Amino acid sequence: MWRERTKLVVKDEGLQKLEHSHVLVVGLGGVGAFVAEFLARAGVGYLTIVDGDVVDITNKNRQLIALDSTIGQPKAELVAQRLRDINPHIVLEVINDFLTPETAYDLVDSRFDYVADCIDSISPKISLLRACHDSRVKVISSMGAGGVLDPSKVKVADISQTRDCPLARTIRKRLKKEGIQPKFKAVFSLELPDKDMMALTDGANFKRSYYGTMSYMPALFGIHVAGVIVRKLIE
Repeated sequence: MWRERTKLVVKDEGLQKLEHSHVLVVGLGGVGAFVAEFLARAGVGYLTIVDGDVVDITNKNRQLIALDSTIGQPKAELVAQRLRDINPHIVLEVINDFLTPETAYDLVDSRFDYVADCIDSISPKISLLRACHDSRVKVISSMGAGGVLDPSKVKVADISQTRDCPLARTIRKRLKKEGIQPKFKAVFSLELPDKDMMALTDGANFKRSYYGTMSYMPALFGIHVAGVIVRKLIE
């Protein structure tokens, strides 16, 4: 059995809980693709994965699915292929589209045991977190993995306890402005990014700027996200 070593850790009861759990992963870039794969390898039986982007050559330095052979292909479909190759029995819902404020509430509901927010653009990120809050669905949110280099400074805490992370600060302020007292787990870094690591964009897909990213940091954020979810699911 391919989950034999997992069974030694979580026992039969844990395997059954994971097999019957349904997790939503939104954003399948540097962090999210790793999250989806770690969950599938842990034995989570139902996954809904969401991303409307395609692989770009600039993704090759950090993204699990980014190869010369996959440039231009949809990230959601590429991740789905990997997950089915890991577990042929996994039940997948693949949404090859970007999350918008309008679609967030249509997507998030009580069927999900947990939501992994791996979006790196502020507006859709806020929309997803608001929908989870209003639907009372558990969510963990990945903050910025860009502009940082030190793995030892990556932490998990309630969003209200985060510090030194520009994205986390923005998320807290935006949610409070909308009357939401944010209370969910966040993965963030205590390392302060340098401004010279940032580049501006044309504003497409809700992004006006981005930080440079080192190869291992998004995967590390993904490890923390998946770890929190798996431990919660087997409680």
